[in-house]
Amino acid sequence: YQNQTYILNHKRLQGLETWLKATNTKLTQVNGQRKYGGPPDVWDGPTPAAHSEVFISQIPREVYEDVLIPLFSSVGPLWEFRLMMNFSGQNRGFAYAKYSSSEVAAHAIHLLHGHMVEPGFFLSVQCSMEKRHLCIGNLPAATRKENLLQVMCALVDGVKKVSLKPGPGIDEVSAIVAFTSHYTASMAKKILVEVFKRQFALTLSVKWQSSESSSNYEPLPPHKTAKSLASPWKMLPRLLLNAPRTSVSPPCLAQAPSTPPGFCRAVGETAAPPCSPSLEQLVAASPTMLLQRLCEATRLGQPLYEMYYSHVGRDRFLYFTYTVRVPGITVPFRGLVMVLPGHTATSTLEKAQQAVALQVLQRVISACFYSI
Repeated sequence: YQNQTYILNHKRLQGLETWLKATNTKLTQVNGQRKYGGPPDVWDGPTPAAHSEVFISQIPREVYEDVLIPLFSSVGPLWEFRLMMNFSGQNRGFAYAKYSSSEVAAHAIHLLHGHMVEPGFFLSVQCSMEKRHLCIGNLPAATRKENLLQVMCALVDGVKKVSLKPGPGIDEVSAIVAFTSHYTASMAKKILVEVFKRQFALTLSVKWQSSESSSNYEPLPPHKTAKSLASPWKMLPRLLLNAPRTSVSPPCLAQAPSTPPGFCRAVGETAAPPCSPSLEQLVAASPTMLLQRLCEATRLGQPLYEMYYSHVGRDRFLYFTYTVRVPGITVPFRGLVMVLPGHTATSTLEKAQQAVALQVLQRVISACFYSI
């Protein structure tokens, strides 16, 4: 207990609380870091460009934002300040400060690198790398770029672009995923390994990709794939074009399979048959729209959604249970999806419905695929 009292210096914490109230400063605790701004409530400038952030290290463990934010604000207005925290309440010894431009950031480095923040403690201030690219390894060789992009956008926020490159193994590829910011990339890095293992039974490697080597890769050349790896997603254009004209539901849809298909079926294959422009647009549409169009084409009737909030996990995912009834299918589809919170309650529910539709769509197509 004495150790913990020493670790959490209550006098320092009271000083922080007093400063927060006096300045009306708002801090947000997010996944091991405490954030100010991004942007602050009063900000009339543009969003900072690249190289506008500095990396601050060698911070004494009991120095907090009441000291650091005024110090770094003395150089210029802060767009964002992030102090890394641990569970004990101490800081982890490093932080990030983002300014309006690279010029102001360079000025902060010039003025504050080596600054003595406490007797015997000198800050290190350097240009932040602001890494925004992740390298995802051990993906199946059948992975398609456009469908991996759709899966990534459903799992994490801030995905900007996906490129593929040959993997070290003959049966795998790697993906370079570009994000809109370092923050969204770092949040994705924390959860992607666990999410892919949980949802697709895949063990991936996820690491930072340096900006120097994250240039766009050309699409991988078509390659022959074993028949056993054929994808139910290839059937979607055929199901839509050659839909049965009878209103009787096909026997293969009388009972939904108990488990969704694996990752290869979620991201498609490289040797898919050519599609007409209208089908290309359809494949690029949302899972909700795809499921609706498929049910219309096969005369199954409009899917009816029932979704209920279940709980929030330690990984910040919100969990929803669902029941989807399709009039032409005897057994309703039931399951559980998880999504990251959206900016509003409406956007969160929309993300949950997209995730539900994707699961149901996979199971409908797989039911037809495995019955052939």
